Amino acid sequence: MERCEKPVICVLHGISLGLAMDIACCADIRICASNTRFAVKEVDIGLAADIGTLARLPKVVGSASWVKDVCMSARDFSAQEALAVGLVSQVHEDKARALAAALAMGKALAEKSPVAVQGTKELLNYGRDHGTQESLRYTKVWNSVALQAGDVPSALMSSLQRKKPTFEKL
Repeated sequence: MERCEKPVICVLHGISLGLAMDIACCADIRICASNTRFAVKEVDIGLAADIGTLARLPKVVGSASWVKDVCMSARDFSAQEALAVGLVSQVHEDKARALAAALAMGKALAEKSPVAVQGTKELLNYGRDHGTQESLRYTKVWNSVALQAGDVPSALMSSLQRKKPTFEKL
């Protein structure tokens, strides 16, 4: 999922632990229901989490202390705590509303320039794993290629005409 060129939106609900946490950490955007209970429980069975949570979760939330807290204690945490630390970007009343929000977000992203959305995902992932100067250089190269597509002129003309742009598929 992390390498998928398209944005990946993950909806979490109920009990989300183990593989659910591994998958969620790979997703680009995470949305959950308010009753979602999260945990990284592997230490309770004598293991370190082994399918990516330990490598990705610190980068997702940006707090080593919090990550060590939940991963070493195996304690449950709520949707509200997940929102507070940045694990999820939205919390909705229930599963149905969380899913509806994810579908609406997917529809909105699909209306954007696919060149820009794909490029943004690529550059954000690159920036997460590289230094600022390397990332700026990569962005310059990426955008010089992206300018060859017709999306920028199409977006500018649509803006001037006060209409919604239509972008070609990749």
